[in-house]
Amino acid sequence: MTFGKKQTRILLLCAAALAFTAGPGPLPGVPVAHAASEVAVVVNKTAITTGDVAKRVAFLRLQRRKGDLKKMAREEMVDETLKRQEIARVGMSVSTDEVDAAFARFASSNKLSVQQLTGILGQAGVTADHFKAYIAVSMSWPRLVNARYGSRGKLSSQEVATRLLERKEKPVTTEYFLKQVIFVVPANKKGIVGKRKSEAEASRSKFPGCDQAMEFAKNYRDVSIRNLGRVLAPELPDDWKPLIEKAKGTTTGTRVTERGVEYLAICNQRQVSDDVAAEVVFRAEDLGKDKPADNPNAKKYLDDLRSKAQIVYR
Repeated sequence: MTFGKKQTRILLLCAAALAFTAGPGPLPGVPVAHAASEVAVVVNKTAITTGDVAKRVAFLRLQRRKGDLKKMAREEMVDETLKRQEIARVGMSVSTDEVDAAFARFASSNKLSVQQLTGILGQAGVTADHFKAYIAVSMSWPRLVNARYGSRGKLSSQEVATRLLERKEKPVTTEYFLKQVIFVVPANKKGIVGKRKSEAEASRSKFPGCDQAMEFAKNYRDVSIRNLGRVLAPELPDDWKPLIEKAKGTTTGTRVTERGVEYLAICNQRQVSDDVAAEVVFRAEDLGKDKPADNPNAKKYLDDLRSKAQIVYR
């Protein structure tokens, strides 16, 4: 993940504030969330607490934002909750490993250890968990927007034909047939993630092939199989792509998601060069030219979620 100047300035401000703090007490002028939080907003039955809002207020203050910070923080949390719910609904969340890696890169780029960054954020009243949640949504949301609106960039048969004439040959890409193996971790049992990850890793060598996938799942508790069907290489989600490309057998490595611990079974793969593959390759090239921050569909998507949501302010 690439952080912009604003995010970098946040870290520097945190570090500067900590440098002027004597002892381990909270930063002067920065409100730290209290344990006794009350519900501030309910978004589609998901509660946003006053503690959540207080952390975002501290985050905004470090950005030197002006105005009614409490109102701004509350609305940002509503937007973030809507995004997180939609990301979870379609199953496009980045993994906890990716978030931790981004957090570590952010610390390293500012010449801090992960522990130092965690301490600074805690002192500032933001907390590492709140910042990581922000990172997770920031990484996942652009992918979701592109996935939803990318199909609207479908090329006509004439456009595909024109590009093929320009290239004088059809592009070649890899076609995969995939199944998703999910070792489910309930939301209220996140403490078993490590155990489930070990189980998932151990099961990979025993995977009998896609035809027997459903029977295979019956040998394990709370394991589900999803048939992803045909997926061309340019259509692979960014979080799965490196695992698929590095796979040496019939399964990929595991990753932790909001559903649990997952890996993909590669049922079949081959090189293809047909009109459908050509269109997918061309569309991926076009999509790669767009900057997520400049994508006008992001606001459209969020507005649509807000219009359908049940948002109750307390």
